[in-house]
Amino acid sequence: MESSSIPARRLCQPLHRFGQKLVRRRMLEKEVTKTATDRSLSTLDLVALGVGRTVGVGVYILVGEVAGNQTGPSIVICFLVAGLSSWLAGLCYAELSVRIPLSGSAYLYAYVTVGEIWAFITGWNLIFSYIADTANMFLAWILAFDMFGYQISQATSEDILLHIPQVLVKNLGFFIGVPVILLILCLTLRFRDLMLLTKVVTLVRLLILSFVIISGFIKGDLHNWKLTEEDYRKDELNGTSSLGPLGSGGFVPFGFPGILHGSATCFYAFIGFNHIVTRVEKAQNYQRSIPMGIVMSLLICVLVYFGVSAALTLMVPYYKIRPGSTLPEAFLHIGWAPAYYAVALVFPCSLSLRPLGYMFSEAQLIYVMAKDGLLFPVCAKIHIAACMFVITVISGIIAAMIAFFFRLDDFLHLVSVGTLLVHSVMAFCVLIVRYQPERKKGENEVQMQEIGGNQTPGQEETAPAAEKLTLQKLFFPGSPTPTPLSGCIVYVCSSLLVLLLTLLCLVLVHWPSLLSGDPVPITVVVLLLVLITGITGVIWRQRQSCTPLPFKVPGVPFLPLLSIFVNVFLMMQMSASTWATLGVWMLIGFVIYFTCGIQHNWLQSPTEVRDQTLDSELSSANTVPVFDLTSLPRMLSCSLHNNREYS
Repeated sequence: MESSSIPARRLCQPLHRFGQKLVRRRMLEKEVTKTATDRSLSTLDLVALGVGRTVGVGVYILVGEVAGNQTGPSIVICFLVAGLSSWLAGLCYAELSVRIPLSGSAYLYAYVTVGEIWAFITGWNLIFSYIADTANMFLAWILAFDMFGYQISQATSEDILLHIPQVLVKNLGFFIGVPVILLILCLTLRFRDLMLLTKVVTLVRLLILSFVIISGFIKGDLHNWKLTEEDYRKDELNGTSSLGPLGSGGFVPFGFPGILHGSATCFYAFIGFNHIVTRVEKAQNYQRSIPMGIVMSLLICVLVYFGVSAALTLMVPYYKIRPGSTLPEAFLHIGWAPAYYAVALVFPCSLSLRPLGYMFSEAQLIYVMAKDGLLFPVCAKIHIAACMFVITVISGIIAAMIAFFFRLDDFLHLVSVGTLLVHSVMAFCVLIVRYQPERKKGENEVQMQEIGGNQTPGQEETAPAAEKLTLQKLFFPGSPTPTPLSGCIVYVCSSLLVLLLTLLCLVLVHWPSLLSGDPVPITVVVLLLVLITGITGVIWRQRQSCTPLPFKVPGVPFLPLLSIFVNVFLMMQMSASTWATLGVWMLIGFVIYFTCGIQHNWLQSPTEVRDQTLDSELSSANTVPVFDLTSLPRMLSCSLHNNREYS
C-alpha cells in the first residue's frame, strides 16, 4: 500500500508547490522611520487630495451622460448607491492603510494579506483602469474644446475625406488635443510639490460646483421631476402614445433597471479617493489622518454629486440632455450665458491634473510589480526615473491608440468594472486579515510567508501540534485568539462566499423572473441565501485579531461581505462588450504571469529579503519627479552597465 501511494505523493508535490507559489505572501512588519519634515501632509491636505482626484471629469460629463438616457431625475439615487459602494471600499482601504503603513496601493495590500495571485490580479486590473481612464481624458479634452465653440468632435470636411481615412477625420480632435495634453503635462511636471496647486484647484472647483448647486435650486423647476407624456408632446418630441426611448416620465422614467445601470456608470465618479493611501509616509499622523481623509473626502464627493445632479435635472428636463452634453450647457438652457463660460473654464483646469496623477500612479505601480518580478522584469534593471518616464510615455501612446476604438461611455464602464473588481479584493483582504493569527518577526523585515509551506528542522521542533478540524470547531473554536486552523477556515469560507455571492448576483440580474413567480429562480435564490447565511455564521463565530488599531472596519464580517455583494452586483450591470474587453485583458495578464512572473519572482524562498526596500527606493517617487530629458540616455547607459557588472 505504501509503495502504491508513493507515485501519487510525488505527483501531488509539484501541485502543492505550485499552489504555494500562488498564495505566498509578503510579510511587512514595522515601517521605516520618517522624520517630521518627511511627514508634511495634514488631514486637510489628504482631504484635498482625495476630493481633487475624485471630483473632476465625472461631474462635468457623467451627470449629463447618465441622466439623459439612463436614469432621468433618479440619477440622485444612483449617486447614493455608487457612494455607498465607494464608502464601504473606503473603510477597507482605511484599515489596510493602518495595518500596512507603507506608501503603496491595493496591489501591496493584496500581496501582504491574500497572496501573490490576488496581488497580480489587483495590479493588472489597476493598470487596465489607469490606461482606460487616460484614454477617457483625451475624449474629455475634446468635449472641453467643444464647449468653447470649436466643435472639434464634429469636425469633418469633404476635402479631408478625399485624402485621409474617415476614421481619422472622426477623431480629428484627438490629434489637436494630444499636443495640448502633452504641453500641460510637461508644465505640471515642473512642480516638485503639487499639494498647493491641488488645494487651489480643488477649492476653485468646489466653489464653482457650489454655484451650480445654488443656481439649480434657484432657477430649477420641481415639475421637471414629475414630467408626463403631455410635456413631451408640447415639445413635439413624441407624436405617439408610447414614450419609447424617453422613458415613462416621472422621477424614475426608465424604471428600476435604469437605476441599476445608472449606479454602475455613476461609480466612475468616485474613483480617485484611493490615491490618499499612496501618501501614507507623507502623512503627519497616518493612523488618524488617512482614515479621516478617506471618509471625509468621500462624504464631500457624495454631497457634491448629489447636489449637482439634482440641480441639473431641476434646471433642464432630462429628455433635453443630449448624449455627450456637459454640465455648463444647463446655463444656456436657463439663459445664463456668462455662467456657462465661467463654469466651462474650470473644466480644463480639472483635466490638467487628473491625467498626470493617473499616469504617474500607473508608472509607479508597473515599476513596483517589475521589482517584484511579476511584470516586465526588464523594467527593474533600469534607473527608476528613466523607467517611470518610459512607462508613462508608452502607456500614454497605448491610451491614445485605444481612444480610436471606444466611445466615452465605453471608457466609463471599462474603468468602473476594473476598479470595482479591485475594491472587491480589498474587502476580501480585510475579511481575511482580521481572522489571521499574529506573526512577529524582526524590525523592517520583508519576507514571504507561504501558506502550508515547508518548515526548517528547527521550526518543526518548536512548532505546535497541528489542530484537527471538527464540526464543533466551526461554530465553537476553543482558542480565544485566532489560530492557523481558524485562519484557514475563514480563508476557505470567504472564498466560498465570494463564489456564492457572485452566483446570487447573476440570478438577481434577472429579477423580472423573480417577480413573475417562477419557482426555479426563487428556489435558487432561497438556497443561495441559506448557504450564504450559514457560511457567514461560521466566519462570525471565529476569533478575530486582538491587535489594537486606531481604525478598524466595523461590523466584520458583514460590512466587507456587503461591500463585495454591492460591487459584484454593480459589475453585473455592465455590458457584454465591457466584460469581453476585460476578459481579453485578463487573459493577456495570466499569460504574462504564468510564463514569466511566477518564475522570476524576487522572493522565491521564505527567508530572502531585498538589499533595498521598494519603500525607500520610491520615497522620491511619491511626488512627481522633475525629469530632464537630456539625462535619459545617461541613466539608461548607467543602468545597463550596472546590470552587466552584476551578471
